[in-house]
Amino acid sequence: MTPIKIAIVDDHTLFRQGIGALLKEHEEIQIVFEAGNGKLMQQALTKQPLPDVILMDINMPVMDGYASTAWLKANHPGVAVLALSMYEDDNSVIKMIKHGAGGYVLKECRPTELLGAIVSLKERGLYLNEMVSGKMFRSFNKADDAQISTKELEFMKWCCSELTYKEIADKMFVSPRTVDSYRESLFQKLNLKSRVGLVLYAIKNSFFLP
Repeated sequence: MTPIKIAIVDDHTLFRQGIGALLKEHEEIQIVFEAGNGKLMQQALTKQPLPDVILMDINMPVMDGYASTAWLKANHPGVAVLALSMYEDDNSVIKMIKHGAGGYVLKECRPTELLGAIVSLKERGLYLNEMVSGKMFRSFNKADDAQISTKELEFMKWCCSELTYKEIADKMFVSPRTVDSYRESLFQKLNLKSRVGLVLYAIKNSFFLP
C-alpha cells in the first residue's frame, strides 16, 4: 500500500510534534512536513513532495487556516484539507468547509477518528462526521436558481449525512426507487456524477450559510 502523505499546519509546536508522533505509528501514513502557519506551509510546498492531505489548524498568526485552505484550493486543488481545530461552533465549521476543507475534526477526537478521516479524504475527497453533517443540515436553508424541487432539496440535505440511500428513503417515507429518481434528477440538473460532488456543489454554491 502506498503511504498517505500528510502535512501538519499548526502554530503550536508541541501539538504538531504530538500528532506527528501519533500518526507515524501507522505504516500507511507518511509525514512530509510540518509548518507553523500558512506562509510557512507555502514555503514548504516548494521544497517537499505535495501531500495528499493537510491537517489544518484555524487560528494561526500571519496566515490563518481559512486563508491557507482557500489558497490551497486555488493553487493545489488536488491536496485535501482536514480542519483540525478546538473550535466547534457552527460558524467556524461551515466557514472552513466553504473555504475548501473536505472535513473537520476536533483536536480532542479519538486517534481512530483522525485516521479514518485522513483515509476518507484520500479515498473520497470528503469526510462527514456527525458534528459536521449536523451543522450543515441546520444551516442548509435555501436552494439556488437550478429549479431544485422541495423534495430534491430535502434529499440533498440527507446526502450531507452518513445515511445510505435506502436509509434516506426511509427518512423521507418514499421508496428507494423514488430516491434514485431524486438523485438522477439532481445529477442531470447540476451536471454531477457522484454524491460527493453533490455535497461539494451545495457547499460551494452557498447552500450552507455561516
